[in-house]
Amino acid sequence: MIVSLEEDSHFGSFFFKLQSLKGELREKKRCFVCSMDERGVTMTTEMQEIAITEEKPLLTGQADPAKDAAELAARILLDQGQEHSVETPHGVLHVTLHGTRTTRRPAILTFHDVGLDSKSCFSPLFKFEEMQEIVKNFTLIHIDAPGQEDGAAAYPAGYQYPSMETIAEMIPAVLQFFNFRTVIGVGVGAGAYILSKFTLANPESVEGLVLVNIDTNARGWMDWAAQKLSSVTSSLTEQILCHLFSQEELSSNTDVVQFHRDRISKASNLINMELFWKTYNSRRDLTLDRNCTFKCPVMLVVGDQAPYEEAAVECNSKLDPTTTSFLKMADAGGLPQLTQPAKLTEAFKYFIQGMGYMASSCMTRLSRSRTTSLSSSYSMDGSRSRSRTLSQGSQGGQMPPSPSQTMEVSC
Repeated sequence: MIVSLEEDSHFGSFFFKLQSLKGELREKKRCFVCSMDERGVTMTTEMQEIAITEEKPLLTGQADPAKDAAELAARILLDQGQEHSVETPHGVLHVTLHGTRTTRRPAILTFHDVGLDSKSCFSPLFKFEEMQEIVKNFTLIHIDAPGQEDGAAAYPAGYQYPSMETIAEMIPAVLQFFNFRTVIGVGVGAGAYILSKFTLANPESVEGLVLVNIDTNARGWMDWAAQKLSSVTSSLTEQILCHLFSQEELSSNTDVVQFHRDRISKASNLINMELFWKTYNSRRDLTLDRNCTFKCPVMLVVGDQAPYEEAAVECNSKLDPTTTSFLKMADAGGLPQLTQPAKLTEAFKYFIQGMGYMASSCMTRLSRSRTTSLSSSYSMDGSRSRSRTLSQGSQGGQMPPSPSQTMEVSC
């Protein structure tokens, strides 16, 4: 008796299920002869081997695996960024670039605060969902201060860390390396000070500035004495945390405070952070007045509970009110880009629109609550149309003359 397994309905059903799951299947099937010897034992003999090849996939519109892999690799590269070591006249800077090097628009260049690096300072903001509308239209350049990047080797004892002025002088080499003529600067704390120095020295290279927790003043004798006392009674980690966060945040020991306490205390380059911290505390006054000021639009940002609220208000009083916007965020602590990314994102969109970019961007939050200021010394409650929050229009790349604007966001 000869039995062909190809005629077995169960096997055929299983075989065609495999065909439907795979677009192109190569399967070998065998036919056998089954016979019975004189003892009643079944003997099986292989007769032939049949190769069945499907010429084209059964499923139409199937994705190309190679194309999918390329797109996935591109998304991962965009998310992680392209890391570079950029040589400057004063040393090497670690720089991370996100996006393509298109020079049709200015790049968004960021600089972090003491105790942070570019990732811990800006990732929550620039990975925020509503920020993607901006990210996809601009190239991001994140600069790490010397020796502050994650995993940086600790500097040897006696290393002379560059001054704040010297670090600012390293930035033009970064723009030249990536072939960008202009940038929109976003700085926090020490990074805001450095970008301010860079902008004053290179006004033609900066189209706009977003300064978070800016303090333009050098430390006075009282501040110097308090710092000396703090260095004796508090660890370096606690000193930096007091710089980054409000007393309310430190007292409640929020999750973000605890995260950064652990991160700083366990950092392999803690000695480098200490050098950057000492350099920042040794900064000079940033000379600003109505006659010597920024030539580009500026947005000052500070939380109403931040350690540097008074310093930001003082800076606002020194700047040109026709090109300066002051955003004081209600219920925000020392690092609003980490704790209030939604509010800061929309304020940034308004700021970009004021320079003539992204005129069709959608706005959703800030119009709910804001106050306007006719001068830096007094304010009045009022409401305005969305298009006038940070500017009167979006033409010409400059904010038109208008009173100094203050927004207290509590939405």
